[in-house]
Amino acid sequence: MTTLEAAAGRTDPHRLGHDRESPYRQRTLGHAAGGPVSKRIITGYGFWIFLLSDIIMFSAFFATYAVLVGDTAGGPTGRELFNLRNVGLETAFLLVSSFTCGLASIGARAHSRPWFYGAMAATFVFGAAFLSIEVREFASMVAQGAGPTRSAFLSAFFTLVGCHGLHITAGLLWLLTMMAQVFAKGYRADILRRMLCFSLFWHALDIIWVAIFTVVYLMAVAL
Repeated sequence: MTTLEAAAGRTDPHRLGHDRESPYRQRTLGHAAGGPVSKRIITGYGFWIFLLSDIIMFSAFFATYAVLVGDTAGGPTGRELFNLRNVGLETAFLLVSSFTCGLASIGARAHSRPWFYGAMAATFVFGAAFLSIEVREFASMVAQGAGPTRSAFLSAFFTLVGCHGLHITAGLLWLLTMMAQVFAKGYRADILRRMLCFSLFWHALDIIWVAIFTVVYLMAVAL
């Protein structure tokens, strides 16, 4: 070792700038040797950004509902309109559908067609059951004269809950598309990435519904 190198070592006790085997350099080389991030991670990250934008939109709807919940204009309140038994069934169906969606993801990664198709079919049935109860609820409210134009409260309610219902409808169509793609193309890498995105989407809708169930229905009955 030269005098200059020895002096550098004394001023740089960790030898970050001179020791080729320093921990920092080893970590850097390790990352470099790993190559680019996989497409699955990039796709998942990008789809999370989309979901965050969707959550921001729902946050605005929640805030609007919280402001307008008392503006009934002399019309019916949520306590008078909501049927917690039906809402409880909706919640149970959606929670179970989230579980079966997770099973479908496992089946897809395992390349198990019976497991994948069975779990996806169950997810569709539970999601469709949730949607049918919600549609009947909306139809019943409109038949009672409690449509979205009756009051600001009902406008905010139909916007928030209806937007979630539209997302469920889109998710069911996406689910059928995923089943058709696996049937036609098998478990290719791009198909599995789309399945990952669908799972994230469906679980996010489940979380949003839990917030709706709490803020809209349970609080309306409690107040």
